[in-house]
Amino acid sequence: MLKKKMLKALNDQINAEMFSSYLYLSMESYFQSISLSGFAAWMRAQVQEELMHGMKFYGFVNERGGKVTLEAIAKPESAWDSPLAAFLAIQKHEEHVTDLINNLVDLAISEKDHATNNFLQWFVSEQVEEEASVAEVVEKLKLIQDNPSGLFMMDAELGKRVFTMPATPAT
Repeated sequence: MLKKKMLKALNDQINAEMFSSYLYLSMESYFQSISLSGFAAWMRAQVQEELMHGMKFYGFVNERGGKVTLEAIAKPESAWDSPLAAFLAIQKHEEHVTDLINNLVDLAISEKDHATNNFLQWFVSEQVEEEASVAEVVEKLKLIQDNPSGLFMMDAELGKRVFTMPATPAT
């Protein structure tokens, strides 16, 4: 059974994951509007990944006998000055999510909730991957700067990303 403080924090994380999905959906729309369909496809895969993260938390709360309480999802931004600006926003957002996950781990440790701490370790590793993936795109966008050829090549590269459900079942 989850303690009250842990349950509240996990419910807050469900909302944060759903917001992340909503933010990436908004970014997908932005990239579609500027005819960068590969960037948009990358975002669509990210939308699905964030939804899966939210559902992992949802399943875990239910499995531990807690009640999921869904709250309103904040309105995301809808326009950025450039693809680089969008990915810098993603980088900042993923660093924020990493902080949220780390805070959950700290809470699980302080509450001596070993099951939740164990569950959260998947997300700790996932955030390392998320930050590295975004940082790579940011660095490439910085290299190409305003070069249209480079941007179109990057669009083609990002368009190859496809979401695949992880092998481990979503709790």
